[in-house]
Formats: sequence, structure tokens, C-alpha cells
Amino acid sequence: MTPLAGLTVLDLTQNVAGPYCTQILGDLGADVVKVERPGRGDETRAWAPPRWGPDGAVFLSFNRNKRSLALDVKAPAARPVIERLVRRSDVLVQSFRPGNAQELGFDAAAARALNPRLVHCSVTAFGTRGPLREHPGYDPMMQGYSGFMRLTGHPGQAPVRAGTSMVDMGTGMWAALAVLAALRERDRTGVGAEVTAALFDTALAWIPYHLMGYLATGEVPHPQGSAAAMIVPYQAFPTADGWIMITAPTDAFFARLCEALGRADLATDPRYRTNPDRVRHRDTLVPALEALTRPWPAAALLDRLRQAGVTAGPVQAVDQVVTDPQTKASEMLVPTPHPDIPDLTTVALPVRFGEERPAPRRPPPRVGEHTIDVLGELGFGAVEMGELRAAGAVDWPLPG
Repeated sequence: MTPLAGLTVLDLTQNVAGPYCTQILGDLGADVVKVERPGRGDETRAWAPPRWGPDGAVFLSFNRNKRSLALDVKAPAARPVIERLVRRSDVLVQSFRPGNAQELGFDAAAARALNPRLVHCSVTAFGTRGPLREHPGYDPMMQGYSGFMRLTGHPGQAPVRAGTSMVDMGTGMWAALAVLAALRERDRTGVGAEVTAALFDTALAWIPYHLMGYLATGEVPHPQGSAAAMIVPYQAFPTADGWIMITAPTDAFFARLCEALGRADLATDPRYRTNPDRVRHRDTLVPALEALTRPWPAAALLDRLRQAGVTAGPVQAVDQVVTDPQTKASEMLVPTPHPDIPDLTTVALPVRFGEERPAPRRPPPRVGEHTIDVLGELGFGAVEMGELRAAGAVDWPLPG
């Protein structure tokens, strides 16, 4: 399914959050025109290693289903191109600093003056209010600033960043959701809208029960390793040849776990009968369970627990995940034809429509790969294109 087919998205973003938003829209069928600086393009092309072909894995992860227009938005000669792009677009997503967006004419007021039906989305660090509204920000900084990093890792160790760009990708998701809502409202009213997503807001949104727990009790939450402060057992347990995650959040699950481990008596022990009891006596229960799991080979224990109806899974490395039968069955790793990378595989949009996932229609583009096509669609002739290129406003790769 391509539910956004027929919509044009003008992508004025780079790094991760903005490009993830526009990739989602592209995966859903929109025609995404990604504006990149002539020459080096999006900064993330150079974020490597790891590199796959000419570009870094970060760029390849967030720029599928887009066309690349190499355009210097700061060049005076680029202004007619910019105005035509804005007028023909349904959605504009930008990640400039607030002052820069206004200076370049990409703020919501200027863009919607050219196109009142435009949905204008700003992906920002701190939003439009507060003392830091004009400051830049990146995912690790936000993990630290929001308290997220002080909830991750083990007690007493140095601050630990989540192993992926949670805040960036989350902001991209919220931005895409806001854009879809604004498009639905435009269907009803005929008028576009201005929407904003912020890295800081997303970081706070990812820790709601920690924030509300503090507001309720005044107690500052601390890192729990693989565990959760409010549920026991709900963490990684050792085995003879690795670690497995066991999650028994209800009394029924805990009883099944104890039965499978040959210690049904633990479920009726007054110290462990209910989850609040188990949380209070975590210091004795967890070591007792570890002593029961440690002698088992991981695969054998997982099989036993699953047969008993206990939720459990292996703690795997990325190479193990790639070859896992469930990963293959999920069809989340999608072969994506690419002129420079014969075996390129990308990670699919994690939703299905019926039995189908949205398929990659275009691989991540080369810098300026579609400049000529996009300029032609905007009504620029060959002579005008040559003049724009001579002025340094646009560029495209030479044949061969």
C-alpha cells in the first residue's frame, strides 16, 4: 500500500530525526524530494565507519524512497527554485535553527504565505519556547539533559547512552505522526498547518512513568541494569552459556516460572506472593532465581520456559539477530536494489497493511541524482538549468 501516493514532501533536513520522519512518509508512498548541499550532501553520508559503498550506514538507514536535489539554499540564484518547490509541495519538513529558517525563507510564515495548503513541520532541538529554543542539540546530549541517561546502565557506573539514537528516531516518528494528523485536518478544512517536534520533548515523553513516579513520591529513580524498578522478576538472568531475559510481570507468570524451575514453593512463599512483595524482597528473590537458571544451557532453558508459558528470550548480539529465524520470518530486512551496492539491505517500516509491508521503491540516492528531473518538473528548461549550475545554485552528477 502507498496511502500517501500523490503527495509531495520537501525534505530540508539532515542527520537522523528529520530524515527518519521523511523516510516514513516516503515509505508510505509520498514523493520525497531531499534537498542536499552540492558536493558532499547530507552530513551523515560521512558518518562512518561503518560504511557500505560510498556512504555511511547512518545515511543509508534513513534516506530510502527519496529523490536527491543538489541545491545550495543560501545562493541568491536558488530563490526561484525554492519558491517553486514550496508552491508545489504538500509538506515541508525542515530542521534549521529557528533564526536560520527565517533568514532562508523556510519558516512557517514565509512558506505558508507562498502555499496556504502547506503542512510545515519543524524538527527542532528544544521546540519554540524556553531559554534554549534557539540552541542546537543532538541525541546523546538530550539523553543526558532529559534524565534518560541517568536511568540507563547499572548503579554506580558512568552515565550510559542507549545503544541507538532513540531520541532522534522517536522525534522523527512524532513528526511523521503530526504531519499525518495535519494532512487529515487539511482534508477537512482545505488549509495547511504548522507543526513542531522537539528532541527534548521526545526524550521526556520516553520516560513518563519515571517522571510521574518522582512527582508522586519525590523519590529519584536510578538505573536498574536490565531490570525494572516496579516489577520482579523482569530482567536478564545468567545461564551456563549466556544470558536470557525473563519477564514475569504478573503473579500467574511468576507461578509458571517457579514451576518450570522446579521451585513451585517460591510462588507461595509469603515474601513473594504478589508483585509488591517481590519488589520489596528483590535482594533475596533474584539471587535465588539466578542460582536456578545458571546451570542450564540457554537454549534448553528457553525451550522449557516457553513450553511453560513464561515470556523469555535470548540476549543476542546483532549478528545473531540477523540470522534468527524470527527475523527472517518478520521480513524486516529488505533487499533494496542500489546501483553502487549490489547487496544493499535496509530495515523496513515496522508495520503491515494486511499481509504486506511498504516496499522500498527507491534506494538511498546519490547526491543530486534527481536534480535534472526535479528542475524539469518545476518548469526549468535546459538553458535555465545550465545558468543555475553555472551560478553554483544546483548540481548533478556527471555521466560515468
